[in-house]
Amino acid sequence: MAARTDSFDLATLGLASGEGRRLTLAVAPGSFDFGGTYYAVAPEQIEATIDVSRTTHGGYALRLRFAAGLTGPCMRCLEPAEPKIAVDAREVDQPGGGEELRSPYFKGEELDLAAWARDAYALALPAQIVCREDCAGLCPECGANLNEQPDHAHEREPDPRWAKLRELRFE
Repeated sequence: MAARTDSFDLATLGLASGEGRRLTLAVAPGSFDFGGTYYAVAPEQIEATIDVSRTTHGGYALRLRFAAGLTGPCMRCLEPAEPKIAVDAREVDQPGGGEELRSPYFKGEELDLAAWARDAYALALPAQIVCREDCAGLCPECGANLNEQPDHAHEREPDPRWAKLRELRFE
């Protein structure tokens, strides 16, 4: 595995306009906190493929690709969840191209790879971290795991709109 790289100086590549290069670098996106619940990225250090292309007027077009697992509790049933998330992100940094063509991950020709990898990973995460796609979750009344007890049910409460009828007494 490549040595961990939190930032990378693209000037060291010596790319001319129109040239490109593919790099494999190790990066650590870090852990995540969703609503007070801790999720760790596994493995902690990930091999990322970065495609760097030099654009005209001294800018860069970049593509970042990697896959990493996430470990923590399932948001539906609280069992351990370990989904694998693939990231495919692109950035453009073109000086003089306006705010839309400026990347927040550049300072001069220094790329903040750790921040970009973390943000790209966070954007690739699903809305809910689940142990499996068809996770049934927990019973809202008693907390039973519905994955283990698919036929679990409770007696329905009577409809409160009919409460007065239950008070009627026939003699």
